[in-house]
Amino acid sequence: MKRIIDVNINRATEALRALEEIARFYLDDKKLCEKLKNMRHFICNFFDNKYIELLKSRDTENDVGVDIENKTKASRTLNIENIFKSNIKRLQQSLRMLAEYGGLEDSLRYESYTIEKEMFEGIKMNIKKYLLDKRKLYLVTNSDAFKSDDEFLDRVALALKNGVDIIQLREKNRPAKEIIELGYKIRELSSNFNALFIVNDRIDIAKIVKADGVHLGQDDISLKAAREILGDEFIIGISTHCPDDAIKAQEDGADYIGVGPVFKTPTKPGRIPVGLDYVRWAGENVSIPFFAIGSIEPDNIDDVVKAGAARVAVVRAIMNSTTPKENIEKFLSKLP
Repeated sequence: MKRIIDVNINRATEALRALEEIARFYLDDKKLCEKLKNMRHFICNFFDNKYIELLKSRDTENDVGVDIENKTKASRTLNIENIFKSNIKRLQQSLRMLAEYGGLEDSLRYESYTIEKEMFEGIKMNIKKYLLDKRKLYLVTNSDAFKSDDEFLDRVALALKNGVDIIQLREKNRPAKEIIELGYKIRELSSNFNALFIVNDRIDIAKIVKADGVHLGQDDISLKAAREILGDEFIIGISTHCPDDAIKAQEDGADYIGVGPVFKTPTKPGRIPVGLDYVRWAGENVSIPFFAIGSIEPDNIDDVVKAGAARVAVVRAIMNSTTPKENIEKFLSKLP
């Protein structure tokens, strides 16, 4: 029994230290950091009077569990979210064992469930901010101009391979079944190139194909309603055409906004272009990531960047171009 208590003290305190570092350096949350630190100290103090006898019981060399291979263990990407998940579960399992074998009060384990929810919500929000902050070139796709889906997907793959880091599937003229089939394929492509995958309008399809997020127009379902359906872990972006739109989007919790159309575009027939003035306003007043969009081409990207855009979204300059690779290189070389 002493060996069980000893190993679970070590597991619990190691897990708490890992969680404490996340709260301290990733979430910048002093209260969470203090809570985890106090829990770690409480466990150590609770068993302090048994320290010598627990240490004497330790027998790592003859532990039959050390060399047991976990054959069901899946490969796992090393990131904050996965480190958090593995350590919070390790903590909870250890606290249960310490309660069963060592008499530690169960209240700590119950408290860990609350901490898990609080930390996970904070981590998801930070991950979205981090992911979006690093993205510069956003491709909005449409398959209408291509003879086949294979040709369309080849263009998407080319774009991702050459530096596009967000891709949106925007299909206005195809049935849901076909959009879902394309969505699964683009989901796989975007994963291979570490790009974000966004679905236009259709929050149902975004959930089905496990996209990273959804992009809404001003006339689509409200951002608040979309958040209720999708939850906090999905990225939600929205098109804006004036400062009032941008202000409301931020207040409603958008993760990013589109600013445009900057120039007249056939993608949005009848929509009056907002020009560079709105880009300048966004650069000075918008606190979340924004992407300038609307007939942005290699020959006008300098003006868009000079107006204050650090990110752009494009359609025809990549999807309909005879020189997509060269255009991508030009965009990336000009974006700050």
